[in-house]
Amino acid sequence: MEILKKSQSGSFESSDIIILIEPVEPNSGRNIDIDSSVMLEYGDTIKALITSKLDSYNISDIHLIAKDKGALELTINARLETAIKRACNIQKATMH
Repeated sequence: MEILKKSQSGSFESSDIIILIEPVEPNSGRNIDIDSSVMLEYGDTIKALITSKLDSYNISDIHLIAKDKGALELTINARLETAIKRACNIQKATMH
């Protein structure tokens, strides 16, 4: 899939994560920035979840920023999927 536009999903609330996605030039690869209040304990897990989701959508060129406030794995996956679908014009945002 191709990232067509900027998108976001989630919030800065406790136990949530905000995912920000923007397109990049073709063949520029993945640029993933993670900031988490639990980075020392779960940073590798969060990175693996993001990488796995991007792999499942066959996305190789992306700039993704994740700001985590202790979100559970299910929440991270849901926020990622929503942001990806919005960025690929598969799903429309509910608020503008």
